[in-house]
Amino acid sequence: MPGLYFEELNVGERFQHQPSRTVTQTDNLLFTALTHNPQPLHLDVEFASGTLHGQILVNSIFTLGLVVGLSVGDTTLGTTLGNLGFDETTFPNPVFIGDTLTAATTIVEKRESRSKSDRGIVTFEHIATNQRGEIVCRCLRKGMMMRQPA
Repeated sequence: MPGLYFEELNVGERFQHQPSRTVTQTDNLLFTALTHNPQPLHLDVEFASGTLHGQILVNSIFTLGLVVGLSVGDTTLGTTLGNLGFDETTFPNPVFIGDTLTAATTIVEKRESRSKSDRGIVTFEHIATNQRGEIVCRCLRKGMMMRQPA
C-alpha cells in the first residue's frame, strides 16, 4: 500500500506529486455535463470568446478534484478512511484547456482522534500550479487517516 499512515505524515512535510496532468477539452466537457452544470463559460466556445479571458475556462470543481487526485498516490492511497472537509479553497488563476497542472501537498496539522484510537485527523494543504508556474488552486483538506496496525 503506497499511502502513508497517520504516524508517517509529519507536520511541515511536503510532497511534490508526479506525474503532472494536462487538462483536455474532453475532461472539461465530460465533467461539466456529468455534474449538470450548464454554465456556457465551460461549454460554449462562442460565448466564452466574448468573455474576459476569451476562451473556455475549465470547471473549477474539476480542477479541485484533479488536484486532490494527483496527491493520492503519495499520501492517502489505501490509508484514508475518508475526507472530512475542504476549507479555504481558492482559484487565484484560471485553468484553460491544454494547461498542465502539477500538484504539491504540505502537511499543516495533525491530531489523534478523540473518540477512536485507530485513526487520526490530518490537514493537507494542496497547491496546484500550471505550466507557467501560476497557482491555479489552493485548498486545505482534512482527512481521517488510519493509524498503523499494532
